[in-house]
Amino acid sequence: MEKMLHLEGVSGGYRVGKPVLKSLTFEVNKGEMVGLIGLNGAGKSTTIKHILGLLKAQEGTIRVDGLTLAEDPARYRAACTYVPESPELYDELTIREHLELTGRAYGLERDAFESRAESLLETFRMKEKEGAFPAHLSKGMRQKVMIMNAFLVEPPLYIIDEPFLGLDPLGIRSLLELMASFKEKGASFLISSHILSTIEAYCDRFVVLHHGEQIAGGTLEELQSQADLPGARLDDVFFRLVQGGSA
Repeated sequence: MEKMLHLEGVSGGYRVGKPVLKSLTFEVNKGEMVGLIGLNGAGKSTTIKHILGLLKAQEGTIRVDGLTLAEDPARYRAACTYVPESPELYDELTIREHLELTGRAYGLERDAFESRAESLLETFRMKEKEGAFPAHLSKGMRQKVMIMNAFLVEPPLYIIDEPFLGLDPLGIRSLLELMASFKEKGASFLISSHILSTIEAYCDRFVVLHHGEQIAGGTLEELQSQADLPGARLDDVFFRLVQGGSA
């Protein structure tokens, strides 16, 4: 299968000689949704920062759509988009202006921008708020703005960190349905979330991190086998695997 994201032997962190991540190797294939799961401090956000290029790997390589960041920074960054756990918006821009800024940054043609923006505003029930500033929005609404900006540009790879925090049930359903529809078109997703019962039904495979190490990986059935819990739910499997990793 075509690898949209590939980490090979990646070690790294915030200080040289003291890696947080230890020899991570996994991939996200084209049209695949992979869940990155672990306890607080397991290394999920650090892994994402390395993929985005905010941190440089001390060992190993990271490729997005076949490229490393050093080989072609512009194409590497254009191939993926990121939804952070905590929404970061410009106080002086309205929702509509955030979308327009993103569209211009990614070179979207006007017709494509208008069509996509209108669809996203309707999907997330934000049409009436498009002229509002971030200070007048709830956390859930600000998170929706981040999500809309990510899906506006339609890259091949989406990296999403705790996307459901702050969203109401309708917002969560809208996001899940949107991810599923984009996945059917060939988009790839790496999703970090603690809500295992939700991502269990949507992810094709999972990567389990514990203390910066990959202690398990694969489909739910493969994780069940690794945990010796055939037929168990993801949260039970995860608990067993982490217990084993703590021993």
